[in-house]
Amino acid sequence: MNVSEHWTRERAQEGSVQQVIGALIVFSIIGGDIIIDRDYYNMKEEQFKQVFSDMDFIGWYTTGDAPSQTDIKVHKQICEIYESPILLKLNPYDKNIEHLPVNLYESVIDLVSGEATMLFVPLAYTLATEEAERIGVDHVARMSSNDSGESSLVAEHLTAQHSAIKMLHSRVRLVLEYMKAVQNGQLPRNHEILREAYSLCHRLPVIQGPRFRQDFYNQCNDVGLMTYLGTLTKGCNDLNQFVNKFNILYDRQGLGLRMRGIFF
Repeated sequence: MNVSEHWTRERAQEGSVQQVIGALIVFSIIGGDIIIDRDYYNMKEEQFKQVFSDMDFIGWYTTGDAPSQTDIKVHKQICEIYESPILLKLNPYDKNIEHLPVNLYESVIDLVSGEATMLFVPLAYTLATEEAERIGVDHVARMSSNDSGESSLVAEHLTAQHSAIKMLHSRVRLVLEYMKAVQNGQLPRNHEILREAYSLCHRLPVIQGPRFRQDFYNQCNDVGLMTYLGTLTKGCNDLNQFVNKFNILYDRQGLGLRMRGIFF
């Protein structure tokens, strides 16, 4: 759900599908306690650093209300990775719409009843948002409600642009049909209309310049590259699924051969 939400939010902000980057921590539950797989984390951190060398691990997140003893046990394991990690906790059951159900904590060691005890201290934070993000959130919030019939500012703007482009297309098609009819001799030549059409064709000299061609070809190459990357990603996914199924089938066949060897 976190990956899905992250992907949806980035797409709403940027207006197109974007690649999202996150982090996963593998853990096991032994005796009711959460144990983080350090070997897996170290391997993933090393791979991540090779690509994003300027990014660092600063903390972890979880869901729930106030920090619990389970959170403290996990946080102690995180402290072995990073000296002073931050805990971000999201309460999915908080229905108060006046604030975000997100709290940040840092850990401190204090004496409680003569013993050193780890405690969580709340941190103040400021939520920084951009104009594109606010527009995206407004678009998602309004479009997610099917019963209200409201449309977001983005939807209204795109609808107005679509109507204008549709009207322009119909006018250009009308001029083109008239030119074809005159060329075929179906309609008499009207020099005033022809002059207006000729003048209209020369009102956009920018599309004939070398700068426009360079930008146009660069954009076409970028779109083509994104399409190829999507195709390669899909192909790699299909190949990965094929290999997984082949390994499962191979293991089953090997198990069947071993079982038949035992019976005979």
